[in-house]
Amino acid sequence: MILVTGGAGFIGANFVLDWLAQSDESVLNLDKLSYAGNLENLASLEGDARHVFVRGDIGDRALVIQLLAQHRPRAVVNFAAESHVDRSIHGPGEFIHNNIVGTFELLEAVRLYWQAMDAPEKEAFRFLHVSTDEVYGSLGKDDPAFTETNHIEPNSPYSASKAASDHLVRAWHHTYGLPVLTTNCSNNYGPYHFPEKLIPLLIVNSLAGKPLPVYGDGQQIRDWLYVKDHCSAIRRVLEAGRLGETYNVGGWNEKANLDIVHTVCALLDELRPRADGKPYKEQITYVTDRPGHDRRYAIDARKLERELGWKPAETFDTGIRKTVQWYLDNPDWVAHVQSGAYREWVQKQYASPSSGQ
Repeated sequence: MILVTGGAGFIGANFVLDWLAQSDESVLNLDKLSYAGNLENLASLEGDARHVFVRGDIGDRALVIQLLAQHRPRAVVNFAAESHVDRSIHGPGEFIHNNIVGTFELLEAVRLYWQAMDAPEKEAFRFLHVSTDEVYGSLGKDDPAFTETNHIEPNSPYSASKAASDHLVRAWHHTYGLPVLTTNCSNNYGPYHFPEKLIPLLIVNSLAGKPLPVYGDGQQIRDWLYVKDHCSAIRRVLEAGRLGETYNVGGWNEKANLDIVHTVCALLDELRPRADGKPYKEQITYVTDRPGHDRRYAIDARKLERELGWKPAETFDTGIRKTVQWYLDNPDWVAHVQSGAYREWVQKQYASPSSGQ
């Protein structure tokens, strides 16, 4: 068995689904089901004895210690985190508590569990921490992509909290010998993505006839990684990664946000045309840029390819088509995640279009 934390969220749920589709090894899934954690993501596993779900917080050390003792997992994969930059700007406290203090409590529970193992179990055990490229800060237009040796220079409360958690994981390895691995990924997209992030928000707003919000001039550049490619990379790092090492996971797909918007609009024009025959791009609305908005991220994933033979299977063109089609095929899921709290958040964040842009 493996323990997956945050396994009802976007990336975590995709990882659990893919793991159980390819393996008979059971998953103990710990998630506190905050706004972005959604058991509907895992509905296809209902009645599957290989999936054991526990609602709980990684910051509850006593609970984690109890679960580890009861289920004896051979590995922990830690997805649990607050992960939205805009939310971290409006309310950083939750990010400090969940991403830093929560990771500390989880590490301590796992350290006590690991230290009590016999030698063969200790040698086989792994703790894999899933992080983000945002810990590296921002790149200029012509700067080389982030490598694992880049300085850590976070620019938002979210990325600062993730950088701190990365440092804790590294320290627990060097101080206590805990067998850790860290992955830093670029922007993920794909099925089950909560519609506050760019791509699902574009799809949902387009279909509802709402404005498609674009920050500033829309020229912020990100590397885009299809979520199932990210899951395959994590499985590979868990299987064969060198202890204490960090591996960047990217999709080799640098795109400006405005290009993403136009791509999604064009796919929807093809797959679900507007009733009035007009293009979805007419719904694009420019909004005031957010504070401290990083201009460009780019991931150099050559270390992962060189050492472990991993490369993404999807191009952006194939991955974004699959993603748009998934949202069109799953309107009930979309409707259910659009709770009152979600609608209030979107209204607060994107209420006022900026002038002259």
